[in-house]
Amino acid sequence: MRWHCTNARSVIMKRPRRTFLHLAAGVAALPFLSRFARAQAYPSRPVRIIVGFAAGGHADILARLMGQWLSERLGQSFVVENRTGGGGNIGTEAVVRSSPDGYTLLLAGTTNAVNVTLYEKKLNFDFIRDIVPVGAIARDPNIVAVNPSVPVKTIPEFIAYAKAHPGDLNMASAGIGTPSHVAGELFKMMTGVRMPHVPYRGGGQALIDLLGGQVQVMFISMSASINYVRDGKLRPLAVTTTSRSDALPEIPIVSDFITGVRGKYCEWHWRAERHAHRDHRQFKPGDQRGPCRS
Repeated sequence: MRWHCTNARSVIMKRPRRTFLHLAAGVAALPFLSRFARAQAYPSRPVRIIVGFAAGGHADILARLMGQWLSERLGQSFVVENRTGGGGNIGTEAVVRSSPDGYTLLLAGTTNAVNVTLYEKKLNFDFIRDIVPVGAIARDPNIVAVNPSVPVKTIPEFIAYAKAHPGDLNMASAGIGTPSHVAGELFKMMTGVRMPHVPYRGGGQALIDLLGGQVQVMFISMSASINYVRDGKLRPLAVTTTSRSDALPEIPIVSDFITGVRGKYCEWHWRAERHAHRDHRQFKPGDQRGPCRS
């Protein structure tokens, strides 16, 4: 799928209908394979979707869109709960500790994969062992965006300004280990600029301060920032994809200016607590349409 739309809702909801049906089938199949819920139709009560980040960020937006879609089609509420902190680890642990009955889902992303090595033995769970995938949902590319008060319009101008004013530009992220953090650190490493990192408890809070000028730059998701970019409230310098975005075709890609930088996405997936059987997966290779791209 490609991003063709003007807002996050239309971006997600234009995903092919067959892909969503596979997703709904995968979610609906979970309790039938759990020894605790074989006898009842699913879902017979509300389902929780745990998001490890604050409201207003791209993870929260995606979870609420998907929750609404599933509620309308399965006839039961899918309720989003934001469990913030620890770079998404608090929300993940809440799912791990929940009853394995298919009624607690986790919106997992790239951060979860990073956390396995970032926190290593400090976690109270084993992500690979304790959490099982249900289905992939989306890829969300990042935009290198600055507050309009920063006097730059291109990546080369930004690098030059950052080097001339070392430490003056604060780089926001949705939290330690998140795609916005990792992408920013890679950018700093490859360009030699010095920007203090300011981690938040979610992309929504970081976005508020970026708009207000408390922080000056962020490698922010397209779904959360596209409307602010179009309204001129954020200035985009580049997208972190391998080719220009259909949604924002006028914005160049980072690798046009920095050799060796490849496309970076934040990927989001449905995951649920581990069940007694591993052979529950309803997705076959031929079923999975390619992740949405910009």
